[in-house]
Amino acid sequence: MRSLNKMLIIPYLLWMVIFIIIPVVLLVYFSFIDVHGHFSLTNYQQILTPRYFKMFIDSIWYAVLITLITLIVSFPAAYFITYSKYQNILLMVLIIPTWINLLLKTYAFIGLLSHDGIINQTLHVFHLPIFNMLFTSGAFLLVASYIYIPFMILLIFNSMKAIPHNVIQASSDLGASPLTTFRKVIIPLTKEGVMNGIQVTFIPALSLFMITRLIAGNKVINVGTAIEEQFLTIQNYGMGSTIALFLIIFMALILILTKSKSSDGKG
Repeated sequence: MRSLNKMLIIPYLLWMVIFIIIPVVLLVYFSFIDVHGHFSLTNYQQILTPRYFKMFIDSIWYAVLITLITLIVSFPAAYFITYSKYQNILLMVLIIPTWINLLLKTYAFIGLLSHDGIINQTLHVFHLPIFNMLFTSGAFLLVASYIYIPFMILLIFNSMKAIPHNVIQASSDLGASPLTTFRKVIIPLTKEGVMNGIQVTFIPALSLFMITRLIAGNKVINVGTAIEEQFLTIQNYGMGSTIALFLIIFMALILILTKSKSSDGKG
């Protein structure tokens, strides 16, 4: 049995080495190579300048906004789904859009938000002023939040679903109002799901680049667009690797901090 367990772990180890360890090692190596192919610390000197510092701050700010919007929408939605008699239908409606390719959904929003899109055409029919919604930071926040809302809802829903019904009933029997039960019982017991939802939203939101390009244009510049620009446009692989390496370190730090807080909460 032990030999079988050792054999079964081999594919996982190979996957880790090929797709995680080797790419990170390559990033570290290329981060010390300048644009002329020489060993240098130039990339690290550049990334510590105010220009890149502002880019990281902007990326964190947008990721925080996306996470907050997603959480504000997802928590009440998860609560409604948990205690709805149409739970299965609502879950199906929630999950089906996640099967659609991200690029297709992004182009669908372009059709909605563009100058000649469906929204502006509808406003024009009613003789209302039209708006330039595409290529704005607001459009970027809207689309990015829409992408992550289903995942946040599912994680919070699973936490709410795991709350024993007798705990809610006991709170009511002891005289607690529905608002007090929600505040004192449901919210604390769904903390784990909320934390996981924040991780699932905040960490990838730091490095969005496709949505940023297609929806926000040049209005939003974050870490993801900077990495894409360095690799594909400028072809400065050293600087792109350095930015990516700092992003990985920051993501790992976020995971460690949120996990430690979660563990403390359990204890």
